[in-house]
Amino acid sequence: MKFSAARDVLLKPLQAVIGVVERRQTMPILSNVLLVARGNELAVTATDLEVELVAQTEVSVEAGGEITVSGRKLLDICRALPDGSAIDISVSGEKVVIRSGRSKFSLATLPAAEFPTVDDIKAGQTIEVEQSVLGRLIEKTHFSMAQQDVRYYLNGMLLETGGKHLRAVATDGHRLALCEAEVDGSLDEQQVIVPRKGVLELQRLMSGEGSLNLELGPNHVRVQLDGIRFTSKLIDGRFPEYERVIPKESSNELTAEREGFRGALQRTAILSNEKYRGIRLIIRDSGVVMQAHNPEQEEAEEELEVTYSGEDIEIGFNVNYLLDALGAVDDDQVTLSVLDGNSSCLIRQPGKDECKFVVMPMRL
Repeated sequence: MKFSAARDVLLKPLQAVIGVVERRQTMPILSNVLLVARGNELAVTATDLEVELVAQTEVSVEAGGEITVSGRKLLDICRALPDGSAIDISVSGEKVVIRSGRSKFSLATLPAAEFPTVDDIKAGQTIEVEQSVLGRLIEKTHFSMAQQDVRYYLNGMLLETGGKHLRAVATDGHRLALCEAEVDGSLDEQQVIVPRKGVLELQRLMSGEGSLNLELGPNHVRVQLDGIRFTSKLIDGRFPEYERVIPKESSNELTAEREGFRGALQRTAILSNEKYRGIRLIIRDSGVVMQAHNPEQEEAEEELEVTYSGEDIEIGFNVNYLLDALGAVDDDQVTLSVLDGNSSCLIRQPGKDECKFVVMPMRL
C-alpha cells in the first residue's frame, strides 16, 4: 500500500473518526484505525465495537491495500506537521512509514483482517432527512438520557418513526424530553434505542447543512452524511411507555419570560443543597416565589412576575432539570403547567407541541 495526500486532506477524516477510539482498550486492534486505499480514495475506519465511523477522502493512490495503525499516533503526527505539508504513507514489512519533507515516522501495524467491521445492517427502512432536522431532535432531547442506569434501556435515546413523524425521546426516570419533526413520505412504525455514546458522536458529526440518510435495522442504526458513514449498535430493550408520563393539559398554567425565569432560577440555585439541587416554587396569581436552602442554614429567595391562572401551588424540583428544559425551549416565552404539588411539570413553548419537557417533582 502506498498513497500521498496533503496534510489537511488526511487530517479531516482522522479527526472525524477519532472520537470512538478509546484510550484504554482490552483489544489492541481497537486503538487502531483501518486504512483502506483503493482507486483514488482512502477510507479511514474506527470502532469501539458499539459505534463504527468510516470517513472517506480523495488521495493519490500508487498501490492499493489495507492496514491498521494507531489512530491517535497517526492523528498526532498529522497535526504536528506544518500546514500545507505533503504526506507520503507506505507499508514496509510490518511497519507503516510516514514521510513529509525531512520528517520520517515508522509506526507498528496489525493485520486488517483482524479489524472488526459492520458491513450490512439489514436496514428495514431508509429515511432521507435534513441534517438540521435530526440535529434539532438530538439537541432538544439528549440531555435527558440516563448516564449509567441499571435500566440499561434508559442509557440512550429512542428514535421512533410512524406516519409522517420522526420522534426522539430521552428519559432518566426523573425527567423526560420529547421532540418530533414532520418528514416527507410515509414512515413505517419502528422504535430503536441508540446508545448514549452513539447519540453524542452523531451530534458531533452533524454540520447542520444538507441532507442525510438514516437507515434503521433490527440491531443497528446507520447514518450517511458528508463522506462519513456512522453505524451504531442498538440497545436491545423495551423503552418505557413514555406517553403515559406526559401530563395531560392542566388549568394551572404559568407563562413567563424565559431568560428572566432562567436567571432567577440560577441565582436562587446558588444556595441550594449541592447534592440534591432542590428548589421550591410557590406559584400564585401575584407571581412565582423561588426558594432554596442548604445544610449550612443559608437561604435564597427570589420573586418573579408571571402570567398565571389556577390554584396556589407549592412544589419542589431539581433546579438543574428545570434549567436544562428551559435551555431547550426556542421561544422568548415559556409555559409550565402542573396539576398539583405532587405532579410532574410540563414545560413547552407557548402554543407549540412538537417539543415537550417533563420534570418530576421532588420532596423538600
